[in-house]
Amino acid sequence: MSELNTQLHGSWRLVSFETELQDSKERTQPWGADPNGYLIFGADGRMMVLVTAGAREPGHTEEKQVALFRTVMAYTGRYRIDGDRFITKIDASWNEAWNGTEQERFFKLDGDTLDVSTAWMPNPLVAGNPVGRGILRFRRE
Repeated sequence: MSELNTQLHGSWRLVSFETELQDSKERTQPWGADPNGYLIFGADGRMMVLVTAGAREPGHTEEKQVALFRTVMAYTGRYRIDGDRFITKIDASWNEAWNGTEQERFFKLDGDTLDVSTAWMPNPLVAGNPVGRGILRFRRE
């Protein structure tokens, strides 16, 4: 196991979540200024992530249940490190389409700060699905 892999082990609290559009470089905070979530890397090679919007209401109606689904992202699987990327083989996800796939994330570790970004892909949070990426910042717990 590499030293970098060991440095990722533990719990990381979400500090910020932004999306960036590839063409315009416009950045937004689709889930508000104070999103909630954690990223956990286990010594056993499993990672788990849960990210939610900062302001959410209980799902007492069908409309509110849909809103809850649209403001959550969660998945888990076995991960491996490859340079500045971690690749996760998803075995359980909030999005059934991800199960059985590999999700690649780029990262930069600076002390107790972990910056993570997705690859450029169609953004499901923006009308018309323009190409964009997610940019997340975590702090060690």
